[in-house]
Amino acid sequence: MSVVRRTWIVVTVVVIGAAVGLAAALPRLTSTPVETVRVIASYPHDPDAFSQGLIMADGVLYEGTGTFGASSLRQVDLKTGRVERIVPLDQEYFGEGITLVDNKIFQLTWKNRLGIIYDRETLAPQSSFRYSGEGWGLTTDGKELILSDGTSYLRFISLDKFDVVRRVQVRSSQGAVDKLNELEYVDGEIYANIWYSDRIARISPKTGEVLGWIDLSNLYPARQRPSREHVLNGIAYDAKEKQLYVTGKNWPKLYQVEVVKRR
Repeated sequence: MSVVRRTWIVVTVVVIGAAVGLAAALPRLTSTPVETVRVIASYPHDPDAFSQGLIMADGVLYEGTGTFGASSLRQVDLKTGRVERIVPLDQEYFGEGITLVDNKIFQLTWKNRLGIIYDRETLAPQSSFRYSGEGWGLTTDGKELILSDGTSYLRFISLDKFDVVRRVQVRSSQGAVDKLNELEYVDGEIYANIWYSDRIARISPKTGEVLGWIDLSNLYPARQRPSREHVLNGIAYDAKEKQLYVTGKNWPKLYQVEVVKRR
């Protein structure tokens, strides 16, 4: 066999092998599902509430709000949107994500590296904890706190010492996904708002892989919002009732939604 023919065969095998490998990879790269939502119900939402975190527990809605001088933790009547109880934060703090663990509500602050712990029954501040970097979104898997800081990384934080147990980088087929904001733990997955986006990422807590996207652009179209700061931000999941709620910063409505496959 000539050298030219042998070389041609080797090149052909390599090209075919590469093509097969690429074809095997393509379904993984292109099959990330994009789902949408169907509105089950809509409720009034305080348009002055710069929503940074949302919790639904035992039929009770809790909301954390931001901006300097107007940050708070509040208990809200779902059906009327009326604020039943409110705890203002000091003016030096910009409130961020919230979550609930063992009858305690945890709330982040943006740049102060301070987390505040409240008694759920009274909303009285009980203690605090520290973390490095910025605080954006917060949720829990029941064992650890899960914190976002605007980057593509999620931090898993112990509930006793508040140290970082591990980190995962969130990645999609397009690469690292940053601007991870408000978080919620939903049936073994982490839901994350992407800042300035109308999409929620469904994330594997083990690998950080984006398992799918939920498109919510039909809820409150961007062209109807007073400014680009009125972004989607606020996810609450009632695990007992299997009900999902979403809202945004200064949105006039809060929605109960059902995730459906896009046709």
